[in-house]
Amino acid sequence: MLLLENIKIALGSIKSNLLRSLLTILIIMVGITALVGILTSIDTILFSLNDNFSNIGSNSFKIQPAFEQLKSNQHGRRKRIGDIISYREAEQFKEKFHFPGAKVTIYTDFMRGATVKYKDKKTNPTLIVKGIDDNFIDVAGIEIGEGRYFNNNELESGMHKVILGNGIVKTLFKSNKKAVLGAIVDVNGYNYKVIGVLKEEGSNKNTNNDQTVFIPLLNGKRYYHYENRQYELNVGLESSLKMDDAVSSATGLFRNIRKLKIKDQNDFEITKSDNLLKMIKDATFKIRIATIAIALITLLGAAIGLMNIMLVTVSERTREIGIRKALGATDKHILTQFLT
Repeated sequence: MLLLENIKIALGSIKSNLLRSLLTILIIMVGITALVGILTSIDTILFSLNDNFSNIGSNSFKIQPAFEQLKSNQHGRRKRIGDIISYREAEQFKEKFHFPGAKVTIYTDFMRGATVKYKDKKTNPTLIVKGIDDNFIDVAGIEIGEGRYFNNNELESGMHKVILGNGIVKTLFKSNKKAVLGAIVDVNGYNYKVIGVLKEEGSNKNTNNDQTVFIPLLNGKRYYHYENRQYELNVGLESSLKMDDAVSSATGLFRNIRKLKIKDQNDFEITKSDNLLKMIKDATFKIRIATIAIALITLLGAAIGLMNIMLVTVSERTREIGIRKALGATDKHILTQFLT
């Protein structure tokens, strides 16, 4: 009976103080909504980070020119201090690196801001033309959605064949995707036959493969090569357990290719993919700590607002509390009335 009476009193209090009741409900709703929104947003960011680097794996490394970190007022930017990796050096490394279970891929972005045309349709000038070799599909982890990858003859002779990113196909072919394979497209003035389409990666991927045109490396070298072009070297391993041995072997071989003396420092650097993953995990931990702090501040703000309204409510009903105490009500009864 006492509980039922307290509920009736509480409902009566809500009706008589409708605005205050609505504000209380609003504070609770805003606090919970903000908390859930923050947690959801952070989880989405973390998922995106992990998804972006999911195709890197933990068993590959990249050879690139040496860089130095600029001063703090340069916003963490780096300056290249080593010589670029030329095509000759990259080709020599690929031919001579015989580490067990390793695959070497040479690739480069021949052009940025390219345009692809098909009949009367044309893409925006925002595409990347990337030259790739036979091992790129395995080391980079790309997947063919339709069609096939380049065969050895197409790669070695630099034929006019092309694999398109999924976003390009959507722009040029839309619903008529059956017409993609075998179609002749114009890539910045050169005609290519489409032999494959990549699986869609979506906007969360950091590789931007959906907006990339893939051509044989030697074909791109024929039309886009210039003396100081930088070529990329990636090495994929069957197991990450032999990563350190492979890196040591690659370091020695590339020093020989560049004819560096024993006293000379490396003018190149090797970045292991597990280092990138470790950086992501560290960033993830910091983001989670920040999330907890923001969530606590949000809840504290909502709690202060709620306590303020409760304080006003109790202050306004001081006389009522006194009358109830005079009639024999205990502290427990009064507390139950306010919390019901």
